Amino acid sequence: MSESHTDRPLEIACPQCRKKVLWTSENPYRPFCSKRCRLLDLGAWADESHRIAGETAMDETDIDAMLARADRDDPMT
Repeated sequence: MSESHTDRPLEIACPQCRKKVLWTSENPYRPFCSKRCRLLDLGAWADESHRIAGETAMDETDIDAMLARADRDDPMT
């Protein structure tokens, strides 16, 4: 059985510009094609253009209210 498919590095699309990029240790910006694309992506996370789906985080007043309800519903005896 030939292992020629493992000799070739993986080729992926840059998440920012979609340019084809080889996934090798010689590419310090992988999975991005360049420092520019890496910084553009970082900026998008910083200004919250990119988000991970999920519930919004609770702030301190929500947590305090939840704890007060829990204490009221199930007082320790």
